Amino acid sequence: MTRTVMCRKYKEELPGLERPPYPGAKGQDIFEHISAQAWGDWLKHQTLLINEKRLNMMNGEDRKYLAGEMDKFFSGEDYAKADGYVPPAQ
Repeated sequence: MTRTVMCRKYKEELPGLERPPYPGAKGQDIFEHISAQAWGDWLKHQTLLINEKRLNMMNGEDRKYLAGEMDKFFSGEDYAKADGYVPPAQ
């Protein structure tokens, strides 16, 4: 049976992740409050930010920036978008 969570991002009960995506308290919080759908959406957006803003994951400041944007993405705050990005037509 699939585990469900009250998703902080989408404000509804949705299937949750199978395990915490990070170690520690941050990973546990995501595991308990973020749906698998929201996590997948974040991973796509994260990839877009890394590529479009040319972030270097070896750089601590870039990782800190991305972590802050992740918090904003999940909490419903205004988060960074890639400049000029137009999603493909459905």
